Amino acid sequence: MVNPNRTKSRTYRRIPIVTPGGNAVLHYKKRKPSPALCSVCKNVLSGVPRERPFKMRTMTKTAKRPERPYGGMLCSSCLRKSLIAKARS
Repeated sequence: MVNPNRTKSRTYRRIPIVTPGGNAVLHYKKRKPSPALCSVCKNVLSGVPRERPFKMRTMTKTAKRPERPYGGMLCSSCLRKSLIAKARS
């Protein structure tokens, strides 16, 4: 049986499941982490999934972040600005 004190906190998501016998039960799962943010403008990065580490470990490298310089660190607009600034200097 699941430890009842552990599931009373909102650390775990409560997922209502209907079993094959027709009973409604609660399953407890860990919540997803916060989305990845751009290190400059703090906007949510598109192309970076919100998954727990055990799920990210099984994903391919290209599914974890965009295939471009600073992929997974900078959003496309901040990357564009930094590349233009670097070319001008």
